[in-house]
Amino acid sequence: MFCCQLSNHLIKLGHEVEVYSIYDGSASLPLLHKEVKTLARPRKRRFVDYKGWFQLARIIDEFQPDIIQANAADTLKYAVLSKIIFNWKKPLVYRNASASSFYVKTRFSKRINEFLLKRVDAIVSVSEASKDDLNKLFPFTATITSVVPVGVEEKRFLEGNPLRPESQHKKKLLHIGSFTKEKNHYGILKIFQRILSSEPSVELHLLGEGVLRNKIQEKANELDLEGSVYFHGEVEDPTLYIEFSDVLILPSLIEGLPAVVVEAMYQKLPVVAYNVGGISEILNNNTGYLIEKNDENSFAAAVLKELENSDKNKVENAFNLVSEKFMNSEIAKQFLRIYAEIRS
Repeated sequence: MFCCQLSNHLIKLGHEVEVYSIYDGSASLPLLHKEVKTLARPRKRRFVDYKGWFQLARIIDEFQPDIIQANAADTLKYAVLSKIIFNWKKPLVYRNASASSFYVKTRFSKRINEFLLKRVDAIVSVSEASKDDLNKLFPFTATITSVVPVGVEEKRFLEGNPLRPESQHKKKLLHIGSFTKEKNHYGILKIFQRILSSEPSVELHLLGEGVLRNKIQEKANELDLEGSVYFHGEVEDPTLYIEFSDVLILPSLIEGLPAVVVEAMYQKLPVVAYNVGGISEILNNNTGYLIEKNDENSFAAAVLKELENSDKNKVENAFNLVSEKFMNSEIAKQFLRIYAEIRS
């Protein structure tokens, strides 16, 4: 999503942009006057995919870009291996959007990632925390790493309430994120149990898909939460859910700088999150509720406090911060400055 938003602003600034995905998917991505093209490669071939590397090299040869940007780990693999095998010379930028140490655990994975990162021209980390984590894991990256945060689009008019009409008088908690271990959905259910024991009329709405979804649904049923927890799957416009919720909760075990927090703050939705990754670079006691990792009691207490008496000052401070420092129209210019530096 952020890749397309960034691309749209680059297009508006007069640049040509092509966006390709490695894998195909059903998501509707907002690319201006264009479509997101796909190599439609099989995931099981992502480590040895000569045809995919060749496809990418051919696209680069035809389009002749000045900059190539890889926005995730698999795109980095494809870009570097294509560059080595087919010997194209274009500068390569890697966007580091998380904490690498959470994923790079073994000596083998560290060597593979070191091999890949030594072949990029610049790294753009989403937060200072992500940058520090990467630089500690791979010290050689320190000289080529910059920080540019994720941003939001200018406010637009939203139509329609996607939540159940019969729940309009209930308080609604919202979580947006893939069903993966780092998003801590088991922890979310335990926190929600604590909240329900004090406020039985609260609902929990979960947006996203992922390998753990079925297990989380089973766990919710085991905890007798059916009727209070709603699974919406992958939705086209999560901002509609933000508009009609009461609190965004994000008890993640690891994060870079999650776009959902920035978007919620911009839409004046109170945020309660664990203090992990780069979250503290935008969320603090003046802009929301920052809870120490795994402190489920304090997390539940903060949510209940906000539900009982919403802190309007926090909400306004959060909105003002995002409006001043996290708008995609300005963030695109920061990327352009980095592109200009590596081309000079």
